Amino acid sequence: MIFVEIPVLNKVSGELRDPACVPDRADLSLRDEPIVQPNFGTLVTRFAPSPTGFLHLGHAYSAWMAWRLAVQSGGRFLLRIEDIDVTRCRPEYDAALQDDLAWLGLRWEQPVRRQSEHLPEYRSVVEGLWSRGLLYPCFCSRAEIQREIEAAGGAPHGIDGPLYPGTCRRLSADEVNARVQRGDPYALRLNLERALESVPVELCWMDLQRGDQRAQPEVLGDVVLVRRDIGCSYHLCVVWDDALQGVTHVSRGEDLFEATHLHRLLQALLNLPVPVYSHHGLLKDAAGKRLAKRDRAESLRGLREQGMCRENILARLRLHE
Repeated sequence: MIFVEIPVLNKVSGELRDPACVPDRADLSLRDEPIVQPNFGTLVTRFAPSPTGFLHLGHAYSAWMAWRLAVQSGGRFLLRIEDIDVTRCRPEYDAALQDDLAWLGLRWEQPVRRQSEHLPEYRSVVEGLWSRGLLYPCFCSRAEIQREIEAAGGAPHGIDGPLYPGTCRRLSADEVNARVQRGDPYALRLNLERALESVPVELCWMDLQRGDQRAQPEVLGDVVLVRRDIGCSYHLCVVWDDALQGVTHVSRGEDLFEATHLHRLLQALLNLPVPVYSHHGLLKDAAGKRLAKRDRAESLRGLREQGMCRENILARLRLHE
């Protein structure tokens, strides 16, 4: 079988624990535990940051919204570290974000699930999709994709711009095998047409902000589900982990609303339960641009070092309810 090798990220040691948190539970894994089916009598939310930098106020708001939803409902709040990107994630950011969240007064269950510690699970999920003919290798670089789009006079557009034109989907088996044997790097893309054919029913989800939604995965096209550099992807891992951990309500920023079209399809393909979604508004800077690490948004840690107290930060978060 063709497969992109999954690199291993070193485990983060010395995780923060709080006496107010519940005791450790047995680690949920494919080897020992089945998927946890949501029990809507107990609401379960999560905050799932990537440790690629210090948290800013936008992250704090997202964490606080998920935590508050759980607390107000007498439910459970989970913290998950999404650290599959070995090129950008750092243990010091993992420790710092937990320290910042604890300082804000948030409490979560232990142990914290780190995606880098569960790469074999994601590999198993990918193998299942591959065996059903739902994935194909893509050898294209971004530059090659852009050149093909320009040569064809354009391509259908999705929410993030032109959709992948399907170049590698049309390769013969012999050509694919030859390129793999030659050592050409590749990712694995979802064959959207085949995926939709295997799910011949309308896919929907409930969003607490926008009401009933009908999934339209066509807006994303043949997305990459296994990146060539890290051996998996955000979309695949987040859908799997939410189901595995029994998350009943996914509270996250509205910038991820469109990704839910794909996530709903993956849930159907993998026969996973469907959580309720809540896509809240985003915190923005003075220019009206959403806060982002790449734009060096002021970090929660920096505000703490300037002497801002927790009550003032929480008051700023409540203004955006």
